[in-house]
Amino acid sequence: MDADGGQVLLIDRAIGGDAHAFESLVTQHRTMIWSVCLRVTGNTYDAEDALQDTLLAAWRGIGRFRRDSSFGTWIYRIAANAALAVIRARRATDVEIPENFAPERDFAEQLAAADLVQQTLKFLPEDLRVALVLRELCDFTYAQVAEYQGVPVATVKTRINRARHAFEEALSSGTP
Repeated sequence: MDADGGQVLLIDRAIGGDAHAFESLVTQHRTMIWSVCLRVTGNTYDAEDALQDTLLAAWRGIGRFRRDSSFGTWIYRIAANAALAVIRARRATDVEIPENFAPERDFAEQLAAADLVQQTLKFLPEDLRVALVLRELCDFTYAQVAEYQGVPVATVKTRINRARHAFEEALSSGTP
């Protein structure tokens, strides 16, 4: 049996309520699910909440999976929605960082390059950030991003172009 046939079997079993089959499906996509949550939310704490919400929503909704797209595309959409819900909920509360807070030096050094990406993503408007993450990270087509965002493909292309320019400016200046 090929990989696609194996995934179809896992999907059938998961829809039937097999938690182990669902776990196997999620495990195949765990890195991308985490990346979507992290890139959209901009920090690990919110990403963890979004990941948990994603898994719960996917498990509860697996029976409604229509197979119009791949399982990966379906769960990445759930992850993007969960991440957006988390950041919208966080906007209602202000979080203060203590003045004496200092991350460990080794940790900061390991994430220096990723930090610029995260900071730039944080400062992008939500519609640009989501379009860029779905296109570049999840390999959505422009049409899939347009469908997800409820806008024409031309608008998606413009959003992604603007987001890419913001990244180029941030990389050349070293700040978002």
